[in-house]
Amino acid sequence: MPSETQPAYDGPRPGSWAELLGREHRTVVTVFASGIVLFAVNTYLTAASLPTAIADIGGQPLYAWVMTVFLLSSVVSSMLVTRAMQQLGPRGAYLTGFGLFGIGSTICALAPNMPIMLVGRLIQGLGGGLLTGLAFTVVRIALPQRLWVRAIGLTSAMWGVGNLLGPVLGGLFAEIGFWRGSFWILVVGTGILIVPAARTLPGRRPDADPPTPVPWASLTVVALATAAVSVAAIAGDPAVMVGLLVAAVLVMGLAIVLERRRAIGLLPAMTYRRGNPLKWIYLSVAVLAIGSTAEAFIPLFGQRLGGMSPFVAGLLGAALSWGWTVAQLASTTWAEGARSRIVRVAGPGTLAVGLAGYGVLQSSSSVAAMTGWFVFLFVAGAGIGMAFPHVATAAMTITDDEDEAARASAGVNSMQMIANTFGSATAGLLVSLGSDDVASAHILTGGFAALAAFGMLIAAQSLRGGRVGAA
Repeated sequence: MPSETQPAYDGPRPGSWAELLGREHRTVVTVFASGIVLFAVNTYLTAASLPTAIADIGGQPLYAWVMTVFLLSSVVSSMLVTRAMQQLGPRGAYLTGFGLFGIGSTICALAPNMPIMLVGRLIQGLGGGLLTGLAFTVVRIALPQRLWVRAIGLTSAMWGVGNLLGPVLGGLFAEIGFWRGSFWILVVGTGILIVPAARTLPGRRPDADPPTPVPWASLTVVALATAAVSVAAIAGDPAVMVGLLVAAVLVMGLAIVLERRRAIGLLPAMTYRRGNPLKWIYLSVAVLAIGSTAEAFIPLFGQRLGGMSPFVAGLLGAALSWGWTVAQLASTTWAEGARSRIVRVAGPGTLAVGLAGYGVLQSSSSVAAMTGWFVFLFVAGAGIGMAFPHVATAAMTITDDEDEAARASAGVNSMQMIANTFGSATAGLLVSLGSDDVASAHILTGGFAALAAFGMLIAAQSLRGGRVGAA
């Protein structure tokens, strides 16, 4: 274990991949990376098998809520990561996350009807939110600082791996008509991962400080905002979607007011201090996360505009994940020192170029144009991948106050989860504004490309200021 008061990593050459994946750290890396994979695989696995499940147990009116309930509970639990670590220690927190995810998956696998399925998804989401948030926190306490950038790159790349495996496995189970197998494979995977978590991760230190109180008012307000966005994503009516999104933004504003007035909130107090770059770092995370949500509509456009088969359209959707994964692993090698600051700005710009290029080519369905679709989506994903590890590491190294640093690390995942929810709803709204499929594609990609371009200014702001000393 590293010492409690290590100086933040400020640019020297990071440790190697061989060291990260070597015997000393291999089991810990497996635990936190696999937790991310479980969450990501689950998302696509469920989406692919759900139509078969509906045909078996009914519940068509509740179809959209299967994902909505999961995302809502994930956002809530992601904000309790720091408290879970304080109360239970790394081992107890991870066992709780895996346990909830496994119990929820088991309930879904056995569900006789859709209401029971929703209960399982809620519990599954509580576990999933913990698992994704714990990855960032455990990296900070279980690995030496020279490996943080590599570890965050690997962790983030696991989203891309999950996005590739999920549709394949989900499609397989849907094809053979065994939708419950989608959840049983999650149960088995969770059971396997509990073993190394229990054996390797440290428990709560006897001399650890008592857990900080949960800011229930702020948590409740954020949950309400997330619920409004989640409902907006499935509302269908553009007017209702706009109303709910506006309401969610206003409620999030109320949450910020509450947070600023409290000594202990959901995010570190430094987030709201004038001149501190953490707020801009979190907004950079949000821009990258929102950009990734365009992926949900890419297979649809591939089938409708390009006449692609479902399989090829699925590969088109995966192009963004491929770019994301490749760039994340590569940038942790070549983007060191000052270059890590450059890619934090270049990443959103590359995302904007990729989305804009893809959008422009939507007007044609020639072979050359469709080849360009794959290329530009890969570029867009690369923009996310090259920047994210360095943005996340900037949050982790923002202060040498251990408690605040742990909360800043956990906040990266909370911001990513909230941004994914807002992004999904906004993507649905932009698509609904188009008069036809081509117009919908242009509005979606143009809107998200503009946001990504603006994200370059946000990223530039995040480079100002510096670390904060221990209180």
